[in-house]
Amino acid sequence: QVQLVESGGGLVQPGGSLTLSCGASGRFFSINAMGWYRQAPGKQRELVATTTSAGNTNYADSVKGRFTISRDNAKNTVYLQMNSLKPEDTAVYYCNADILVISSGGWQAYWGQGTQVTVSS
Repeated sequence: QVQLVESGGGLVQPGGSLTLSCGASGRFFSINAMGWYRQAPGKQRELVATTTSAGNTNYADSVKGRFTISRDNAKNTVYLQMNSLKPEDTAVYYCNADILVISSGGWQAYWGQGTQVTVSS
């Protein structure tokens, strides 16, 4: 069974920083794209940032210059460094990954359980 497990959320003051981590475990061949999405109360889930296995990255306009996505392919882990946090960044953050699964031999999209990030004074 393949799982994505997130960590690193919490409460931070405006202007502060947090780093989220998401690791994949289980039986799989490889991971292609990995990314972070977020969902604020009453809003739809939205893309925050993604990265390919080659290291290409994509960011939502609202986080460009403040957030950095990175990955450690050897550890099957993706990170999200969040700086200059704003109250509007408050949301549940979800990790996503496209994984080539051994059991089916095909690519499947997986989601983490979500981690709460609250930006408030």
